[in-house]
Amino acid sequence: MFKFKTVGRIAAGLAAVVLLGEVALADTTRIRFHTFYGTEVDHIAKKFRDTVKEKSDGKLRIHYLRGGELVASDQFVDAVSKGSIDIAYGVGSYWPGMVDMGNIEAGLPGFWTSRDEAAAIFANETFAKLLDEAYAEKGVKLIGRGYGSDYDLLTKEPVSSLEDLKSMKIRATGQVAKVLQSFDIPTVYLPAEELYVGLSTGVIDGAIYGGPVEYEQLKLNEVATHYTFLNMLNPGWTDTIIANPETWNGLSDAHRAILQEAIDQYAADIHAWLEDGNDRIIEAGNGEIFTFATLPAEDSASLTEAAQAVWQEEAAKSERTAKAIEILVENAKAQGRLK
Repeated sequence: MFKFKTVGRIAAGLAAVVLLGEVALADTTRIRFHTFYGTEVDHIAKKFRDTVKEKSDGKLRIHYLRGGELVASDQFVDAVSKGSIDIAYGVGSYWPGMVDMGNIEAGLPGFWTSRDEAAAIFANETFAKLLDEAYAEKGVKLIGRGYGSDYDLLTKEPVSSLEDLKSMKIRATGQVAKVLQSFDIPTVYLPAEELYVGLSTGVIDGAIYGGPVEYEQLKLNEVATHYTFLNMLNPGWTDTIIANPETWNGLSDAHRAILQEAIDQYAADIHAWLEDGNDRIIEAGNGEIFTFATLPAEDSASLTEAAQAVWQEEAAKSERTAKAIEILVENAKAQGRLK
């Protein structure tokens, strides 16, 4: 009899442990957070995950997904709206066919020349409302903004003017490619993972992809060493952070505040990592990793002027994009980049 009672008590104890584990699991909210970044920001991702866990006493956990691990970056809006992922950290230019403000918020040539200038535009009440509306129409909630960094030209041969580029084939995307093509500069698209081979085999002669630290991360300094500041757009892109409304609104006020603060810090840490990395390489000086040059001021001004056709293409998409472009035109005039 004693033996059966003991076995029964052990079984009951194990059942209680399992039940407690299930209760604990039920009390934990897991957020599927998908970024377009890869392993290069894993140290920032770890800080983000740890912060959320610690500040929520383990009640909030981040299931962190790197670029391409579950959903292609250009499918983030659709995936968030359907709840396949809870929060996405992407760039609006990945989905301009779905969100009419996508290219505008990502940044077009000549839009801004510093983070502070870009931040002031996004802080504009009318501009912010236009963005909120554009994403709400697609069933997602815009919850944050991040900022990129330098976005310039890397080539195998030195560049002293736009004229030099007419004999080169440059990797460029979207609206930047259109601006270059207006100067009869040949462009082609290659994904980031193909840039090394493209440059080493002569498929392309140069690329506009990011700043010095991104080019170094891809080891492109082994096949191309001439970096040219275009003074066309800085930061060269902005990051868009969107959430599934049901997931976001279903969080308690306290958990939502913890998550928002951690996401904002994640974005700030990425920007700082980019800026610090670029500064390190630039300060190393010519010939150390890259040889640096700057496009003549008149050529940079010509890029901004040529970009006006692209701006107006975006303005023609909708009444909303027309209003957004008006704000950006007025800003460019106030900054002296447009007459």
